[in-house]
Amino acid sequence: MTPCSRRDAKRVLAVAAETAHLTPAAMAAAMVAGSRGVPVPAHVERALRGAMEAARTPAPPSETLRGVALLPSRARTEEVLSEFRKRQALLASAPADKSARQALDDAAYTLCVLLGRTTVHDAVDAAEQHLSTSA
Repeated sequence: MTPCSRRDAKRVLAVAAETAHLTPAAMAAAMVAGSRGVPVPAHVERALRGAMEAARTPAPPSETLRGVALLPSRARTEEVLSEFRKRQALLASAPADKSARQALDDAAYTLCVLLGRTTVHDAVDAAEQHLSTSA
C-alpha cells in the first residue's frame, strides 16, 4: 500500500496486528485477502491505517538534545556560540555591511552543523541547553 523497507513493513504489520488483537500472520492474511477483493473487517482496516499513519508521522521533538549522536565539547560549543553572538552584534552595528552579513551566516551555519539542527533558533537553544547541562 505504501512503499517502504521490509523492516518498516514488518514493524507496521506488527503494530497493526497488536492493535487489532491479531497475530502478525493473521493480519498479513487479512491484508492479502483484502488485496484480492475480500472485505476486510473494519477493526483490522482501522488498525492498519492507524499503524501506517503513525509510521509516517515524525516523532515529536523531545526536550533533550535530539538528533546528535555525539555532542561537541562544552568548550567548542561555547566558542561557536560566542562567535555567533559576536557576529550578530557586528551586523546590528552595521546592517548594510555585506561582509558582516556573510560572517553571521557562516557562524550560524557552523552552529547548526555543530549541534545537528536545521534552524539557527534551534541551534542556539540546543547550545544553551548543552552549556547549562554540562558539568
